[in-house]
Amino acid sequence: MTLLAGWVDTAITGEDAGQLMENHFAQSSHYRKKDIIIKNSSFYTLAALPGHTNIEQDVILLNLEHPRIPESATQILSQYMQKAENFLDTVPADQAIGIIDSKQRKLLLATDTIGLTNIYYAQTKKGLVFASCADGVIAHPEVKAEISPQSVYDYVYFHHCPSPHTIYQQVKKLEGGQVLIYQDGKIQIKNYWLPEFSESMNCSTEEMGKQVKQALIDSVSQLAEGEDNTGAFLSGGLDSSSVAGALASVFPDKAKTFSMGFPVEGYDEIEYANLAVEHFNTRQHEYYLTAEDTVKAIPDIAAYYDEPFGNSSALAAYYCAKLAKENGINVMLGGDGGDEIFAGNERYAQQLVFDYYQHVPGFIGNGMEAAINRLPKFLAQQKLFFKAKRYIEQAKTPLPDRLQDYNFLHRHAAAEIFQQDFIQQIDLDDPLNLLRESYHRPEQASTVNRMLYMDWKTTLHDNDLVKVNKMCEMAGVEVRYPLLTQEMIDLSCKIPSADKLQAKELRKFYKQAMVGFLPEKILNKSKHGFGLPFGIWLKDYQPLKELAYDSIESLKKRPYFKAEFLDHAVKMHQSIHAAYYGELIWILMMLELWFQGKDHRV
Repeated sequence: MTLLAGWVDTAITGEDAGQLMENHFAQSSHYRKKDIIIKNSSFYTLAALPGHTNIEQDVILLNLEHPRIPESATQILSQYMQKAENFLDTVPADQAIGIIDSKQRKLLLATDTIGLTNIYYAQTKKGLVFASCADGVIAHPEVKAEISPQSVYDYVYFHHCPSPHTIYQQVKKLEGGQVLIYQDGKIQIKNYWLPEFSESMNCSTEEMGKQVKQALIDSVSQLAEGEDNTGAFLSGGLDSSSVAGALASVFPDKAKTFSMGFPVEGYDEIEYANLAVEHFNTRQHEYYLTAEDTVKAIPDIAAYYDEPFGNSSALAAYYCAKLAKENGINVMLGGDGGDEIFAGNERYAQQLVFDYYQHVPGFIGNGMEAAINRLPKFLAQQKLFFKAKRYIEQAKTPLPDRLQDYNFLHRHAAAEIFQQDFIQQIDLDDPLNLLRESYHRPEQASTVNRMLYMDWKTTLHDNDLVKVNKMCEMAGVEVRYPLLTQEMIDLSCKIPSADKLQAKELRKFYKQAMVGFLPEKILNKSKHGFGLPFGIWLKDYQPLKELAYDSIESLKKRPYFKAEFLDHAVKMHQSIHAAYYGELIWILMMLELWFQGKDHRV
């Protein structure tokens, strides 16, 4: 668990600053007063856990993740003193860091290249407030907790609040590979790191595969905290099984693994997790999640997040981390990131199929489209012709827009969903603009690598890592990600796109690298993860139905959604469209429970 909060150049200094910090953290059940070190001067105020600060020549180095910085604090501070913030251009941060330079009255905040953790900040009239959580920023009297209408819309679009925005109008957050420099009342933000997708291996594919596998084992060895204190999430999928296997290589016959099961047909993956357990001889721990567990934990989980968060697998992540804590584990290793650096999502392959159309000569493509559009209605509605028309429509839509073709907010008009006053406060194109900016940011990259880089922000930094980080923190354990070390990322950038992904074979390179290491059934299984059978439970378990529907009823009182739309969503969920609307019910419920948990009264 990490804690960091502070400010520079604000009107609150001295004893008042120290008292404000103490009052804020006194409200947290996770931190005791004696655990927190508070420092302040005429320029800054800072609160951090022991081991997270280093001071040399009036320059303070802050680290927002585990205290062990790969490069020594002395080296980092020395490089900063020689090159200022430019030192990050040649030595990317391996974790989120901050530097307070009192002599120059300068603050530097930098994320690692992926953005494993968030850094929140808000500019005040004459200063800057920052923290590792949004609550730590809005605790400052000069920061308002006004809700951003745009972020409410973005939440419905993405099921989370995408960076650089937050749910709070005044508060922002850094993306991965970014550095913020504050000095003289001004903020400068730049991307100090972008991937170089060289796609050039100086060895054979087989040798590169061996390097990747060894790099994973090395990452696990570096991030583990001993056989008694370290465990691994194990869903039975490719990535979690790889991490569990690497942990078993580091601690033979003593590696501890933790899995979630669901007593619902089609959702339980324990059999695959047990294949890995048997293969690597790990010490397995399992817990079967129930609908009752869901009702018990959902309100607390919703409120624990800094911002509204609609990824339903957060529930499984929490109970898995809780199980680990109850069994003496302090550090968990997650398998997150493998799909995003080695191309393991089905939609990547789908986009390659659409890309084929771009190579069709224009006169042929135009002729095909014209012919389909001239078909009589009864023929156009036939399955073959309907699919052909949809294929052309999607293929003509550029990336990354095409990836959002099935997004609920592209299938339904905003005026049907949201109140008119709310619509006037937002930009309906903002979510796509965020995706476009990220997709086109790398200077040179293939279609596959652009999608991957975009997902480093959208799927990892803004979603999956937030999910696991906060649930582990809530359970009282720390989480680390062996697949997302800089060495693993750099190796992935060298692998040719055609080796990472083929239209009919996801993760081709990675699977070949793991042949002989992972069980064959895991290598060949379809992707699943910790999916939650929420729709089934919502239909069959009355207390969960009451929690969800009562939350949506309360949401009517807020100035965002049309009451008719919320009623329609519930009605559709109760009909044959339960599966399609189940996800919508979940994200609406979590939004209202977050508001209630943060005491945002109607």
